[in-house]
Amino acid sequence: MKGRRTSTINIVAKIFCDAVKEVIEGATGSAITYAPTIQKVPSISLKPDIGCFVQFTGDYSGLFIMNLSGPAALEIYRRSMSFMGLPEEELTTDWFSDDVVNCIGEFINQIIGKARQKVEHEYGLTATNNQPKAISISSAINMSVATMLERPQCRRLSFRTEDNNPFYVEMNLEQTEFIQLEPVARGEAKDIQEHIDSVIEGGQIPGSEDDPDSGAEEDIDVDALLSQYGK
Repeated sequence: MKGRRTSTINIVAKIFCDAVKEVIEGATGSAITYAPTIQKVPSISLKPDIGCFVQFTGDYSGLFIMNLSGPAALEIYRRSMSFMGLPEEELTTDWFSDDVVNCIGEFINQIIGKARQKVEHEYGLTATNNQPKAISISSAINMSVATMLERPQCRRLSFRTEDNNPFYVEMNLEQTEFIQLEPVARGEAKDIQEHIDSVIEGGQIPGSEDDPDSGAEEDIDVDALLSQYGK
């Protein structure tokens, strides 16, 4: 008997899960763990102590939220600043400070960018996002995008920092299913881009009569370059 197909919302949730781990670990030099279980929830919301959210739209659309306890937010902030070389005595110890909130807001911006990149790499689908927002809050705020999504699917993911402080990701996604007709072609596009980059660096279009040793700077006709590859 064939195995049950993993639903698209769970696939996307796992992609976001990996993006969160990669971004925060890379910026803090510390270990981030997440529960091996994805929770199906009826709705998503911003929760204390710091809530962040960003909307994404395009080939697929949804809403991404990250909720952090004060200790988790402060730990991530202090570890990231120390990782960049800032003295610990210069760092705030208040999780509700603007420094901490802004730091977490920048992280969610990097996370949504990496998650979108992963979806495009794996499925060839693209989306854009608005400017992420991060706020310190004292009570939960239900979130929805009623004009965009009808009966969205919602998931919650549980994380822990290296010091075992909890934080959570909540997301919803429009009713959609990713069904690949064929593998996403990556090699050709990569080869073409690498060739274009090398040509731009050298200031020369292949097949032109410009003397590469003349020392003169030449304008590069990118359209002509792309036409060589049928783009």
